[in-house]
Amino acid sequence: MGKIIAIANQKGGVGKTTTSVNLAASLGALEKKVLLIDADPQANASSGLGIDVEAVEIGSYQVLEHTADATEAIVPSNAPNVDVLPAHIDLVAIEIELVDKDQREYMLKNAIIDLKNTYDYILIDCAPSLGLLTLNALTASDSVIIPIQCEYFALEGLGKLLNTIKSVQKIHNEALDIEGLLLTMFDSRLRLSNQVVEEVQKHFSDMVFDTIIQRNVRLGEAPSYGESIINYDVSSKGAVNYLSLAKELIKKNEL
Repeated sequence: MGKIIAIANQKGGVGKTTTSVNLAASLGALEKKVLLIDADPQANASSGLGIDVEAVEIGSYQVLEHTADATEAIVPSNAPNVDVLPAHIDLVAIEIELVDKDQREYMLKNAIIDLKNTYDYILIDCAPSLGLLTLNALTASDSVIIPIQCEYFALEGLGKLLNTIKSVQKIHNEALDIEGLLLTMFDSRLRLSNQVVEEVQKHFSDMVFDTIIQRNVRLGEAPSYGESIINYDVSSKGAVNYLSLAKELIKKNEL
């Protein structure tokens, strides 16, 4: 039985999509069968794995609307063992369309629940907001990874996200777990980066992944080629970091 993990933070630019794409590719490289669900209207996770977003006819929008079955929307990616349920800019409208639907927070959960038998890991790349889309992702998930950038306002907004997770646990999904906080964009030369790491580890000790994702030029270049860092430059620091995160995740879940 697979595990569904949302990658969420309502702040933009913290490395959510980078983590979704490269963690999926790293798990795939380690022989796990992975599905990446793109639940962000920007559709960067889809294009980051070589999917032509303009050509998507059935994607997460139709799946959330329940006008198409999830299996119809799934396409193979250019990363070994990784499939994608892509997004399209249409997804922007979903929040308005779901507002008056019954069980609107459970649309994604009901659409993908059967896929747990097909995949080892299902990762959901969430939109940078705490709206209905993210709520659907958290309700459908077993756990959540929260990327936090090692920069000045790192912890700003984290309280809000943790409160949202608490209320999801209370109302929609009591089994939702925090998989871990992931420190991203770390630059060892900066005192601030080191301070943020210390601060986060002090406040959230056991919840923080041992792996820290370092700033890496190759990591920034890879998406423009529609490739994960594993395909683009497997010897880069970025690839080493994400493979280490994948191993840590597998080890934690197979104990």
